[in-house]
Amino acid sequence: MRKGLVSGLIGVGAFLVVIAILSLTYWPGQLLRTPLDVDTTTRLEGTALISGEESPIKATNITRVDSEKSDDDVVVFRNSTCVVRNIGDVADCVSQDDPENRLVTASEGGFAADRRTGMAVNKSKYVSADAGELEGLVNKFPFETEKKDYPYWEDTTEQAVDAVYQKSVTIRGLETYLFTVDVEPTPVEIAAGVDGLYSTTKELYVEPLTGSIIRQVEQQVRTTTEGEPVAEINLDFTDAQVKANVDDANSNRRLLNLALKVVPLVGLIAGIPILLAGFVLLVLGRRGQGASNDASPKRADEHV
Repeated sequence: MRKGLVSGLIGVGAFLVVIAILSLTYWPGQLLRTPLDVDTTTRLEGTALISGEESPIKATNITRVDSEKSDDDVVVFRNSTCVVRNIGDVADCVSQDDPENRLVTASEGGFAADRRTGMAVNKSKYVSADAGELEGLVNKFPFETEKKDYPYWEDTTEQAVDAVYQKSVTIRGLETYLFTVDVEPTPVEIAAGVDGLYSTTKELYVEPLTGSIIRQVEQQVRTTTEGEPVAEINLDFTDAQVKANVDDANSNRRLLNLALKVVPLVGLIAGIPILLAGFVLLVLGRRGQGASNDASPKRADEHV
């Protein structure tokens, strides 16, 4: 019975210690990676002032992982964005020949990013040559985001700009880091075949452990090359979208904290004493067995 108890203690203790070591060394590299089953729809709402006419708008961004092109280190995304005038029972997107002229803008694209850092990857095995060279963060911040500035890809101007850390902000009880992006008026094609100037300001509220963007507030301004207003777009995540993002972030944080903090703590606190207790009983048992053998009576034919 004692032998079974000793074996059990050593086995359980060793198991807990090994699990704790794995959670401290191996699991972070495996768990702190963008999953390969991402399929998200993000919704925003706001207003647009186009050619002097203001109207409510809504935007829909769909992001899906291309699992065939993704691998252990890099995740490949396909995404589409559509902004429409929120007039009548309008769908998430409409065609260019919509009779009520409700389409504001629509675009499709793809990109690749490092699964841990969120930084753009431009290798030809992941993206086509005509996709262009992206730099910086594209759709999320790195796991364990720090209170510092990051390069952030601005798609319209096709350049990386600084996402500047500002402060911590609590949203629905969840701590986020506020980053701001400012793009000064930059020459771009503001419409098909029309040159002009584009500027934007963005507020990005980031959950630091997962790097997910919980809320995004954006103002875009397009003008002629002389500075005459052409369009102004203001967008913010919908309340329902913010709530869903907070719920997802809380759920992911609980799982990551359990695996990376609670498990190693419990494993070491419980595993080491159990393991030591098993070894102590093992040693004591061997000593007791040795003493018993020494004290056993000698046979009659043994010589003294």
